[in-house]
Amino acid sequence: MKTTLSIICLYSLIFLSACNSGNDSKKNSSALNVDSLIKNIQVLSADDFEGRKPFTNGEVKTITFLQDQFKTVGLEPGNGESYLQDVPLVNILATAEKTMTIESKKGKFTLNSYDDYIIWTDKTDEIISLNKCELVFAGYGVVAPEHNWNDYEGLDVKGKVVLVMVNDPGFWVDDSTLFKGNEMTYYGRWTYKFEEAARQGAKGCLIMHNTRAASYPFLVQQNSFNTSRLILDKRDSNIPNADVIGWVPEHIANKLFEVAGYDSTLLVKANKRGFKAIPLGLQLSTKMNIQSTYNKSYNVMGKITGSKYPAEVIIYTAHWDHLGIGNPDETGDKIHNGALDNATGTAALIELARAFKAMYPKPERTIVLLAVTAEEQGLLGSQYYAENPVYPANKTLANINIDGLNQFEPTNDMIIIGEGQSDLEELLKSVLENNSRSIAFDEHKEAGYYYRSDHFNFAKIGIPALYTETGIDVIGKGREFGKKLQKEYTDNHYHRPSDEFDAATWTMNGGMQDLHSLFEVGVKIANSKEWPKWHDGSEFKAIREASN
Repeated sequence: MKTTLSIICLYSLIFLSACNSGNDSKKNSSALNVDSLIKNIQVLSADDFEGRKPFTNGEVKTITFLQDQFKTVGLEPGNGESYLQDVPLVNILATAEKTMTIESKKGKFTLNSYDDYIIWTDKTDEIISLNKCELVFAGYGVVAPEHNWNDYEGLDVKGKVVLVMVNDPGFWVDDSTLFKGNEMTYYGRWTYKFEEAARQGAKGCLIMHNTRAASYPFLVQQNSFNTSRLILDKRDSNIPNADVIGWVPEHIANKLFEVAGYDSTLLVKANKRGFKAIPLGLQLSTKMNIQSTYNKSYNVMGKITGSKYPAEVIIYTAHWDHLGIGNPDETGDKIHNGALDNATGTAALIELARAFKAMYPKPERTIVLLAVTAEEQGLLGSQYYAENPVYPANKTLANINIDGLNQFEPTNDMIIIGEGQSDLEELLKSVLENNSRSIAFDEHKEAGYYYRSDHFNFAKIGIPALYTETGIDVIGKGREFGKKLQKEYTDNHYHRPSDEFDAATWTMNGGMQDLHSLFEVGVKIANSKEWPKWHDGSEFKAIREASN
């Protein structure tokens, strides 16, 4: 009889446990609260946060707010006994002269700063100048041995300025046999082109802007003209930097070609393997006055220690920073509030923290919520973390990055950036299908979004990284409506003061839908026996394998 009663009690406990598990799952999900999400987005994107630029009062308010929220939720400090990781940076204010003089055999003419070119520097000298520096057209400015491509072959650019094209070979002529065709690789990113020009010894590098190839208008660059920029403080390193880096719009590049005796067919020739760089016979002169300030910014992190494998971690990231106060727009507004980019993602970390904290039983692996600094300055906070990880890369199962949430209504789909990279793609697909949704892929691979947010720095050290964007198949309204919303933001609000919270239209219901899915992906990784893996063919697979 006692045995029978014991068995009955045991099965009862198992049944109750199963029921409670279901209830707990529902409770965990309900901990993601849309009202709380909206409230925190409004706080972070308010005018008194001054656009959340590092080294400003806006940073102080943001860092304080995030630490308070993490403590209130109940997160443990993520960096030893601290919620902060110091990120040493240099704030560089480069004030350019109003004109640049161009000299040719035909005479002189001037270009006007802001309208005709944008320049800045990563150097801290008090004065940076170009004094009759020779201009060389160096195609795409790419050295890629695996693609049998070298735009600098046989070229000495020391003391010279190179003019290069944005994006990759193949994009401009729609040739799928060159690099990845219309899909941008890292060689197509402006950051790479400046780095390569510096490695080659160039004094300067100007990138020819094209809206379709860059995926944003020239105005995005103009918004940062003569405002301060940040770089990592690497005074003890030997990393080279060109004196002058910047952009010229396409019509100005064509004018330079014309003065030099060429036309735009030169751009077509640059798409052929074996293209030789062409000295243009033009000399450039201009100057910048530099003010530099060394200081520290901060990554903010909290954690929930895993119940079974505490040394193994899943890291959620979002960048807390934006552009601060800049040039006024047509309405006179100077504050880049960054409501979508990325107050939404930062507020999402707080909601995820609340949901993981509510889990019972606790996740088996440690969950880290990491709000990184200086993404807008070149992914600097995540770069510093990747170079100085608090949690070893070979103990980090995955990074899930949130750079903007759907501010409007739910969608039937969710977009993955970086198709075919890792098992995280299949994991998200499974989660979406269980919720009657589908996975979709980036339709603008030419924009190189995989190299434009913080997950990329985790991928570079071998950690499988998931980066998603808002779906475009809006429930009840379709794909064309979703594309219209996407285009309207890119054209009118991206990196502009008008990226503000709009109480009349921002329901955040779509954002909550996506956040539920990203939470569920994290839960599955935290409690799985399997580690996510890079797919065969991923450029990051070998890095991961070498770290284990």
